[in-house]
Amino acid sequence: MKSKFIMMVICLLSFSLSALVQAGNKDMKALKKEAVSIVKKFGGTLKPQLKKALKSGGPVKAIDVCSKTAPEIAQKLSSETGWTVKRVSLKPRNSKTAGPDAWERKVLRQFDERQTKGELAKKMAYAEIVDGRFRFMKAQGVEQVCMNCHAGKVAPATEKALKHHYPDDKARGYSLGQIRGAFSLSKDL
Repeated sequence: MKSKFIMMVICLLSFSLSALVQAGNKDMKALKKEAVSIVKKFGGTLKPQLKKALKSGGPVKAIDVCSKTAPEIAQKLSSETGWTVKRVSLKPRNSKTAGPDAWERKVLRQFDERQTKGELAKKMAYAEIVDGRFRFMKAQGVEQVCMNCHAGKVAPATEKALKHHYPDDKARGYSLGQIRGAFSLSKDL
């Protein structure tokens, strides 16, 4: 009788644990979907403004947009969604706002490793629960439009504008398709 009772308890616990894992997986999927949506909104808001600035005033005007508008978009999305939204890089243009924390640095290095194995930047993302927070990163690859300001060599006027806006700029020397950084999002659970 005792062994039958113990088996029943084990079955119930196993079933409950399985249900919790499935619920957790659904929550993770929902959080990932929400994070991807926010990243798309960020890029979908910033990219047209950068292209417009490039067309009307070249890279110098685009640098103005990037230095002012990108942080504003991140702040606005953070306020609207309840997530912390930012961009980070191992070679940040602005180390105060784009310098990665230890977890972000680890993920950025993993992205670099994945890329050396042939994975495309546009397909890379990573999510994990860390210390009660859902953390998500989406790699940001260098596109043709990025080369105006992130290549190894840029026009003199662009160089001057970069030095003005980003005196400690390290975000240079990239090639097309290379991972320049990532969108980093987190949310308290």
